[in-house]
Amino acid sequence: VFLVSHMRANTSLIGHILGSHPHINGYYELHLGYKSVSDLSRQAEMYSAKEPLKPEGKYLFDKLLHNDYDLLLEEFDPGLIKTIVSIRPAEQSIKSILCLFAAKKEVHPYAKPIAAVNYYIERLLEMARFCELYPGQYYYYDANIIRDNPRGLLPKIQQWLGLKTAFSEEYQLFSQTGQARVGDSSDNMHAGKIIKAQTNYDKIVIDPHLLQQA
Repeated sequence: VFLVSHMRANTSLIGHILGSHPHINGYYELHLGYKSVSDLSRQAEMYSAKEPLKPEGKYLFDKLLHNDYDLLLEEFDPGLIKTIVSIRPAEQSIKSILCLFAAKKEVHPYAKPIAAVNYYIERLLEMARFCELYPGQYYYYDANIIRDNPRGLLPKIQQWLGLKTAFSEEYQLFSQTGQARVGDSSDNMHAGKIIKAQTNYDKIVIDPHLLQQA
């Protein structure tokens, strides 16, 4: 199961919900590309080095949030791969990116509006290319729905993945939950359930012309 999305699109939340299902292994970003079947073996090896594989596991999960990592669906048996695509609105996403990287000890380009906006634009252009290349081979949802209407969304994802057991709005905490570079490190992730209230980024100001590009 692959989630094609971008940073700060509630991907850690949906990853933990999926990864808590008895038939799904994986919940965080492995920073891998998938161009051949051998990459699936590498995925399994990397994941199982940190987490035990579930005895009833049917799927491995990973998310791709950066243009550095390709997913070439034509290289795989169509019955082997299930893909989900998700986008969060520009202003929320970019302000969240700025907030995240401004809080880091080291100086990072994404702490500046121009770099954060460029990341979002370039990522969505690549996601659009992906969706045009593989029509009908992915399930799409708006990223905020996982918080706003999980009861409406989760059964649809369950159906797309062909799972008999329903997803829960509560999720497990794993060894990599909240760790740097693999997902959301905020306190909300440690709640073990969906927190509907979203962070208010009103204090973060972005040039309207720059935001309009996104």
